[in-house]
Amino acid sequence: MRLLRALTILLVTGMLLGMANGAASAAGHGARVLTVLSFNIHHAQGTDGVLDLGRIARVIERSGADVVGLQEVDRHYSERSEWVDQAGELAELLGYHAAFGANIDRDPPAADRPRIQYGTAILSRYPITDWENTYLTRSPGQEQRGLLHARLDVRGVPVHVYNTHLAASSQSDRAAQTREIVELVGDTRRSVLVGDLNALPGSPEIRTLDAAFTDAWRFSGLGSGATYPAEDPDRRIDYVYTGARVRPVWTKVLATEPEASDHLPVAARLVIP
Repeated sequence: MRLLRALTILLVTGMLLGMANGAASAAGHGARVLTVLSFNIHHAQGTDGVLDLGRIARVIERSGADVVGLQEVDRHYSERSEWVDQAGELAELLGYHAAFGANIDRDPPAADRPRIQYGTAILSRYPITDWENTYLTRSPGQEQRGLLHARLDVRGVPVHVYNTHLAASSQSDRAAQTREIVELVGDTRRSVLVGDLNALPGSPEIRTLDAAFTDAWRFSGLGSGATYPAEDPDRRIDYVYTGARVRPVWTKVLATEPEASDHLPVAARLVIP
């Protein structure tokens, strides 16, 4: 048993070293190497019931991510998140650029207050040259979802990052939403899609995305990839997908602070020519 465990450790270590060397070699040949993170932050309320945006920032900082897709982000939403602009606060804490996509957008409680918003965000070490948020299909009674698209300038090369959070309780909505995403992304060559997809590998909606993009975990991940629930994860519902010209080097679930949210973040190291 000890011999088997030792051999397993050696095998995994060798794979990780090989992946790291591959990324270093690619960088040496002028390719761009990015670490991308997808993280459903549950408006910064952890499984311990504590609201702690600083804890979310710490998880992101420790990940070393260059680009982060966040889901369940509040912007002046309510007392539950102390009315703060969470994407803006995180960008300021971490020194990132930020784009926010409001999928819920309500009138403010008073004329001198900002709008009540909730949705997704993209944080980036690299400049965001343009961004847009597109609403996705929603059946009656379902929460509005969207596809946030940010164009990044990564050392002179445009990279397209997409972030989404699919319907939680309607498989038919998710199926329609994934079809729309494939159409909206279109040219997938230098693109990355991240998000909480609320769907398991092999489901019809995931197969739609698998046919158009590369699932980074299937290409370069180790283990089950389970991200939910955070403290005892048994299902993979958070994903990183890449376009045709983006190569995943490694993909892993981060469990450094599992109490920070009800989801664990998933990170991927990507090489972009």
